[in-house]
Amino acid sequence: MAFKSAAELIAAAKQKIREVRVDDVKQMRAGNEPVTIIDVREPNEWNLGRIPGAMHIPRGVLEPKIEAAVPREQRIVLYCAGGNRSALAADSLQQMGYDKVSSMAGGWTAWAQEGGEVEG
Repeated sequence: MAFKSAAELIAAAKQKIREVRVDDVKQMRAGNEPVTIIDVREPNEWNLGRIPGAMHIPRGVLEPKIEAAVPREQRIVLYCAGGNRSALAADSLQQMGYDKVSSMAGGWTAWAQEGGEVEG
């Protein structure tokens, strides 16, 4: 059996999911269509700042907690620090039947660098 590296797993996930840019997320937040933004970073990362109104569900507990927190038909944007964990998480949620899920390319780092609003 051939094993995959983390980089290979992330690259494969990014081929299967939709990535959105920071500007896309800003537009979604300003628009009328409801969107749930989920921060999948660890608690110590969340405490350093986050997108206002984001829900915090760390990557390690996302699958067991998502069904009680967000309906499958809801539009979801996931983010982490750099866009890799959120890509893996988006792939996982798609396998669970969430078809309006995307990952924010560049994650929190891109959000902060591009002047996104910050809470916390």
